[in-house]
Amino acid sequence: MTSSTSYLTQNNSPFPDRENLPTMYDLPSENPEEPGLPDEFHFLQPLLLLLAFIPVNCQPELVYSALDLNLYYDVNHRLWYKRPDWFGVIGVPRLYQGKDLRLSYVTWQEKVNPFIVVELLSPGTEEEDLGEVESKSEKPPTKWEVYEQILQIPYYIIFSRYTNELQGFCLVDGKYEPMNFTSGRLLIPNLGLSLGLWFGTFLGVERLWLRWFTLEGELISISDEQIILAREENIHLRQQIQEAEQKLLEAQQEAKQAKQQAQQSQQEAEQAKRQAEQFAERLRQLGINPYE
Repeated sequence: MTSSTSYLTQNNSPFPDRENLPTMYDLPSENPEEPGLPDEFHFLQPLLLLLAFIPVNCQPELVYSALDLNLYYDVNHRLWYKRPDWFGVIGVPRLYQGKDLRLSYVTWQEKVNPFIVVELLSPGTEEEDLGEVESKSEKPPTKWEVYEQILQIPYYIIFSRYTNELQGFCLVDGKYEPMNFTSGRLLIPNLGLSLGLWFGTFLGVERLWLRWFTLEGELISISDEQIILAREENIHLRQQIQEAEQKLLEAQQEAKQAKQQAQQSQQEAEQAKRQAEQFAERLRQLGINPYE
């Protein structure tokens, strides 16, 4: 494999230090309070889960699922929320009060908590997703505490695309206990479904995906219409990413210009100060006190 340095040399890149620039793994989220990084996988994988979430034992009109939607969980702290990568609810209509698309999911209004949550591990959120950090005083509780203790969500699923490791936890006597695998899948009898890994292509991307299966192991397929809608959503996502990158570039350029203007103003101020000192010195040489 050709190293990045030799490649740059051979191609006479106008950016000889490009290999030293930050990569997508280094750049922070636009929200400094959220360590997670938005990326394509965090859109495509939850979308795949949403499209095939068809619980066998539930009324279709009372099944709801969402990806990357704020989940508000504490009526006493109304601005506290978590944003699961994907979650499913049984017992509420697809539209809020049967009329409108949801802007968020507010548990004290819906009266029904999610039945299952899926989190996709990211380097910045892995410890919290796995319940390895404790909440700080006067700060919101961690994801694990919210899902297990506050909302008591029956199933909590964690998947890492970096290690392809799938973990499942089931609520038992108020505590999450690790789930056992059956033929490589996590069984969820209440839904008549199971979760497992599937290698294939989704929207042109071939990799190992987290997919819904029947309890017997049959893959839940996605219709052509759903694939078309998903493709349109993917195009929309790419446009959003491009727009975000353009805004970031413009912000960086504005910051650079502001820095240059500040430096120029400082230089002008220093020059004016030197001129004033020179003028004051000439006045003193003439016997005049410049400060009288």
